[in-house]
Amino acid sequence: MLDPRKLLLLRELARRGTIAAVAQAVTFTPSAVSQQLSALEREAGVPLLERTGRTVTLTPAGHLLVEHAHAVLEQLERASAALAAARGGPSGPLRVGAFPTAARVLLPPALTGLTRAHPGLVPMVSEIDPADVSAALRAGELDVALVHEYDFVPPVTDASIETEPLFSEPMYLTDRPSVAAARTDPWITDRPGTLCHTMAIRACQAAGFEPLVRHHIDDFGTVLAFAAAGQGVAIVPHLAALDPPPGVTLTRLPLSRRTLAAFRKGNGEHPAIRAAVAAFHTAITHLPL
Repeated sequence: MLDPRKLLLLRELARRGTIAAVAQAVTFTPSAVSQQLSALEREAGVPLLERTGRTVTLTPAGHLLVEHAHAVLEQLERASAALAAARGGPSGPLRVGAFPTAARVLLPPALTGLTRAHPGLVPMVSEIDPADVSAALRAGELDVALVHEYDFVPPVTDASIETEPLFSEPMYLTDRPSVAAARTDPWITDRPGTLCHTMAIRACQAAGFEPLVRHHIDDFGTVLAFAAAGQGVAIVPHLAALDPPPGVTLTRLPLSRRTLAAFRKGNGEHPAIRAAVAAFHTAITHLPL
């Protein structure tokens, strides 16, 4: 019988590429991960890994087993959700991930409604960049998360994660009539590697230039303060630009940001997840979109 916990490690190895990265994600030692994967090979009866020095790659049988692992782990999530529903209403810890704008604007009213309707739930919120959400969900560090996707940035696909659309909002450029008009300006963007940074860079590239990025700032409130101080131009979403500082003008761009709820595939019918997503939808009706 194949052990689902070992299948999860094999799936993470397929995603992350190294034993060390898997160990860090699941808080095991690299030695423990190696031992578990070796045990999985014995259970499978065929080689799953090819080891060359410190490099480990999956064999064709390993890749085949990963495909089945997706289905097995999804079905276990469905079973867990069904058992939770059989126990009654939502209760216990609910680990929620959110990017900063959603954490500030959407989550407070959503959590107020959620805990009022389900006092047995204990939401625990962590700020996280959407680029890191899939890994956190797969590792069990989060149960549900608010993520976003932009024009110019293809959505991150992960066979073990599913999403539910929540809302869309327009994007604005500070102090210039168009992105092309900001060709020679210094720019303020998020950190490299984040979706926000990628969106800004590709918006400039679509306008025919590479931006001169002077500042890397995650918080849009700080971004607008820097723009007001003449430190550069930036692209900001609608919910971050509801009350811009004096002196900052905003030009609406033909771009949008879409916010979604993300959770492990098969876990979408868990009572706590359904309650959380319902609370998100209710809170959205009161947002100034």
